[in-house]
Amino acid sequence: MKKIALLIAFLMASITVNAQTVEELKASKAAKKDSVAAIQGRISAIQAKLDAIPGWKYGAFGTIGFSLSGFNNWYAQGTPNVNSGNIGFTVNGFANLKREKFFWRNAANVNLTWVKFDDKDDPTDDDGFREATDVFNITSLYGRNISKTWAVSGLAEYRTTILNNFNDPGYLDLGVGMTWTPINDLVVVIHPLNYNFVFSDNDVVFESSLGAKIVADYTRKIGNINFKSNLSMFQSYNNSDLSNWTWINSFGYTLWKKIGVGFDFGLRSNKQEAVNFALATDPSANFDNVDNDLQSYWLLGLNYAF
Repeated sequence: MKKIALLIAFLMASITVNAQTVEELKASKAAKKDSVAAIQGRISAIQAKLDAIPGWKYGAFGTIGFSLSGFNNWYAQGTPNVNSGNIGFTVNGFANLKREKFFWRNAANVNLTWVKFDDKDDPTDDDGFREATDVFNITSLYGRNISKTWAVSGLAEYRTTILNNFNDPGYLDLGVGMTWTPINDLVVVIHPLNYNFVFSDNDVVFESSLGAKIVADYTRKIGNINFKSNLSMFQSYNNSDLSNWTWINSFGYTLWKKIGVGFDFGLRSNKQEAVNFALATDPSANFDNVDNDLQSYWLLGLNYAF
């Protein structure tokens, strides 16, 4: 009985000590988490001060997504012998100059994707990679400060495709107005006087016009996260069918050194492009009988922060 009593007492003491040890470890872990959060807060505050210092600021980050597959005699699917693949990448870069009386902000966004679906039983199909997503956009914004958050500004923005139909269509916006910068990471452009030059071989569908330009750009780095959201809108004074907008978002999370996971998605509305696409298969297509469906793309893959 004494041995049993001693054994029970020993077990109870072990459980108590172990419980105390677990609670102590949890408390230590919570304290370290608080310390890490405090350190990160101080780093973010220092980075904000660095961002506010006048001078040139450069940066870029991008996403690479890819998948390759091959099947032989895989009879459960409709094409048992097929090679397929998807390769794409996105690059977001900027070069910004900030002075006491003026600023000059430059940015570029490139998103290119190729796809492949080679049916080895069909000798007539395309066995190579074909262009899929094709986005190219550059902007340059110059502003003269009239207050801490407002500036008189001029904007030049060019967007097109580069793999297929380069500059067909291509869009060049040139305008003047005001720019609002309430914080370092957010820029809102409001230009009531803007001309939207449209370059295309199809002059029947694509038409240049005068209108208003609004751009909102939010770019920020928080710890291991890179984030960029850009909305570009043109409202034509001539005809609403000539208006368009594009919204592009890019996220990057660094997991190891400069490598991580990235996600990009974009939305666009452009009636001129919708009608031009419909004319390829329907000669009677026009602005009255073609729906302006929402355009979109997305890319998920590895991310690299430059």
